[in-house]
Amino acid sequence: MPVKKEALMPNIAFFETEEWEKPYLKEKLKGYNISFFNNAINQVDINKFKDSDIVSVFIYSKVDRAILNKLKNLRLITTRSTGFDHIDLSECKKKKITVCNVPTYGENTVAEHTFALVLNLTRKIHKAWERTRRLDFSQEGLRGVDLRGKTLGVVGVGNIGKHVIRIAKGFEMDVIAFDVFKNKKLEKELGFKYVSFNYLLKNSDIITLHCPYNKKTHHLINKKNIAKIKKGALLINTSRGALIETNALVNALDSGILSGAGLDVLEGECFVKEDAQVMSKHFPKKCDMKIILEDHILAKKDNVIITPHNAFNSVEALQRILDTTANNIKCFLNNKSINVADTGRRF
Repeated sequence: MPVKKEALMPNIAFFETEEWEKPYLKEKLKGYNISFFNNAINQVDINKFKDSDIVSVFIYSKVDRAILNKLKNLRLITTRSTGFDHIDLSECKKKKITVCNVPTYGENTVAEHTFALVLNLTRKIHKAWERTRRLDFSQEGLRGVDLRGKTLGVVGVGNIGKHVIRIAKGFEMDVIAFDVFKNKKLEKELGFKYVSFNYLLKNSDIITLHCPYNKKTHHLINKKNIAKIKKGALLINTSRGALIETNALVNALDSGILSGAGLDVLEGECFVKEDAQVMSKHFPKKCDMKIILEDHILAKKDNVIITPHNAFNSVEALQRILDTTANNIKCFLNNKSINVADTGRRF
């Protein structure tokens, strides 16, 4: 059961925290009994937090039955991630422990980064910047193209895709979209048109991917369909690297099918469940983007812009994770649980 308002101030333990997060959370949860641990919950002496009523973790903390059995006072787990498969929900349900998550935090952030990549490619900003650093102010080879009137193909009209469409409309672009689930009300509201995937490939001046990675979306863009793309189009990927077959992308760039690509993710990356995972000290060193890029052929192409899985990484987006977590705690303590991860329970 949720902790009653009149109860004693609960003990809250945060795990996998960065130094900058501590003062921010202290301010948001002023007056609460808070402990911070830099490591995952499984790497900390249980005696240091065994009396916790509430714990907040990230994805490297495996909250299993063994941990839950030792935390006799535990009433709430709030993970600072969208996913929650690192938590034993079944055991939590048995013990009447509420589990909350952060459903969304970076929709506009990733959408804005998407257009940062688009604008860099269409206006050749990266080339102009490199040239002017050398005090070369010539404009040869720097002529760009307008976005107004161009057709943007959005693959995936979820939280991020919707923001991309809104931004595109601000540039007076025509927008077509493909999604397995069609929201006709949204289609009318935002002024875009749902089309088939093949139609989108053939008719988009710019294609941008905003869908999750799974078995069905693996190599969504591949050697069999990449030739269908409108000649000279741009391809943008701020989702997951394996949505695009790398060899097919390289060949399309070499043959002129694509005039450029903006990539925040690469197929060679380790599997990433949460975007913020790449900032964690627990993220495997072998997954470092520098190592991946050293021998990556795409990194050597001047019509390809690669950013290091950074689309989500804004001050505001990271603060929203903490804001949502703090709000999850406050609402729970006021008997108004929100963002409950266990969809089998209602409070």
